[in-house]
Amino acid sequence: MQSVNRRTFVKTVMVGAAVLTLDAAVTAPFLSAKPKGLESLGECKKVSIKCISEVGWWDNKVLISDMMKGGGLKEAEQWSCAWDPKNSAGSCSLVEVEALDGSKTRFLIDTGWNAEYMDKRFKDEGIDKMLKNGEIDFLYITHEHLDHFWGLETTLKYNPEIKIIIPSTFHPPAEKFIAGADFPKCGAKNTVQHKGKLVKFQMGEMTPLAKGVVSVGFDNPIILKIQGEQSLYFNVKDKGLVLCTGCCHQNVITFSDYAVKNLGAQGKLHGLYGGLHIAPFGKLDDEPKGWVKNMASYGFTKIAANHCTGLPAVQMMVELGYPVVKGTGKKGSISDLYIGNGDSVEFG
Repeated sequence: MQSVNRRTFVKTVMVGAAVLTLDAAVTAPFLSAKPKGLESLGECKKVSIKCISEVGWWDNKVLISDMMKGGGLKEAEQWSCAWDPKNSAGSCSLVEVEALDGSKTRFLIDTGWNAEYMDKRFKDEGIDKMLKNGEIDFLYITHEHLDHFWGLETTLKYNPEIKIIIPSTFHPPAEKFIAGADFPKCGAKNTVQHKGKLVKFQMGEMTPLAKGVVSVGFDNPIILKIQGEQSLYFNVKDKGLVLCTGCCHQNVITFSDYAVKNLGAQGKLHGLYGGLHIAPFGKLDDEPKGWVKNMASYGFTKIAANHCTGLPAVQMMVELGYPVVKGTGKKGSISDLYIGNGDSVEFG
């Protein structure tokens, strides 16, 4: 894994547009049941998020080549592709929610891809010790994609009994992987059996996690034959709603509209964190540009977009005057324009 390859993230990949178009095309609108107001969520005092890693992979060309060899952009299936292990990194964040009474809930959002890489990131940020000491309450997996899930062994080796929350749409290989399994062809390996509670959140439903915190499952098909992604909404007292996502395959407009239409959050959207899947392969096309422009209508006062958002998308946000939170550009991330590896952001 060489940093020079990671820099291809900001370059235009010849077939990148095709991948993005495919992903956008299969994004389905989310239909909720009964609309609810923010008062139904309760409130929390503060949300602090540390980015453990936002680098999903190092080289776009290698990733796309692996997909092409695995059947093409439309037919490639995650558990059947032969992925280059040297190209893998991973997405993972640590969330701390402070309740109104001062109590705190801590959890990981996703657990990366490359176990060796994630182990280093865990040790650099003290996550290994926190897991060992039981200071992290659960692991919340946003979706089944390899760069968010296949680093599971790193989490389990420090706490095999940690509670894991997954979307109900996980495929059989994914659940087998959690129990401890080796998939040599695709390079997914977990040698540590999960001994804790496995919770499945239903897609198409809103599920409370803590006071002022809910998970919502967006049941849309995703590239690599994955189904469904769950994302988080935090209701921060005196600030408004904070939206947190792994990759936002439902797209940022659907994600934000849900808050407005189903949580009564019009004029009360405060923050946004995570991968927004706008220019994940470095090319910013017309439809994603429209998403970025439309983000202005929600009135976010703090935007910490990273991972698959793509540097060109973040640059456009800055040019439009959006309140983008900068990072350090260190520890593997390629720019200080966004919250990167080892950087933190606070809402509240």
